[in-house]
Amino acid sequence: MKIDLNLLPLFLAVAEAHNFRAAADRLGVTRSAVSQGIRRLEDSFGTALVMRTTRSVRLTEAGERLREALSRPLSDIEAALEGVAGESAPHGLLRIAATSIAERFLSGPLIASFAAAHPGIVVDVTVTDEEFDIVAAGYDAGVRLGEVIEQDMIAVPLTGAQREMVVAAPAYLERHGAPRHPRELVHHRCIGWRPAPDVAPYRWEFAEGGVPFDVAVEPQITTNDLRLMIRTALAGGGITFAPEDAFRPFVETGALVPLLGEFLPPFPGFFLYFPQRRNMAPKLRALIEHVRHWR
Repeated sequence: MKIDLNLLPLFLAVAEAHNFRAAADRLGVTRSAVSQGIRRLEDSFGTALVMRTTRSVRLTEAGERLREALSRPLSDIEAALEGVAGESAPHGLLRIAATSIAERFLSGPLIASFAAAHPGIVVDVTVTDEEFDIVAAGYDAGVRLGEVIEQDMIAVPLTGAQREMVVAAPAYLERHGAPRHPRELVHHRCIGWRPAPDVAPYRWEFAEGGVPFDVAVEPQITTNDLRLMIRTALAGGGITFAPEDAFRPFVETGALVPLLGEFLPPFPGFFLYFPQRRNMAPKLRALIEHVRHWR
């Protein structure tokens, strides 16, 4: 392994500033020179040292090890550099932020089979519906609906096209009847979803004759927990609305009844997303390959 030692001060400047522009100003060079220098250093190691998007910059695990190595006595640095470059087998902490409605990802089998196939990887999944910069927050990847993923991210399909589904328990329908049109939902007891306490419940989206429209159902019960929505609907608590993957097992047994299907067109499904491909960490590459084969 041949490392251009002149690039190490450049790396340290980026590591301290968490910003290419600030590092460039500190060193008296252009931002492009910083970016190209980091890329050359990563190519030398064969692994990503910095995760960057248009919004933020942070060090990868390998980058953190390099920063630590450069703080050691000079006699230890050569061995430490070899350790940075030696990350070939998938291992380490893999942090993922997943939306609570990504049922295919969160149902258990996908993550369990991935962990069994890669015992050296520690998987840490945070279930959250907040929208934030996963790189700045220290995550390796995220799972969300394709329509809300930032354009500078790379996205790998986790599911095919999805449809929303409106459901209710037979007991509720026996007492209150079934709506024949989405606009009748305002006269029913509804169970709604919101991503956070300070956010209004989501409006339920439909289409008729190819024209989209939404209905503000004013739910009597609102939560950010998909499981509570399902359990409340199963108990006859009202009509609820979510991606069909979440309801399919209960619809198949008859515990929940689908409604208004003719007003619910398909839309792009869920994706695993991450900020870059070049010199990707083996642990993330392993997850991507697992997702592709899982589908």
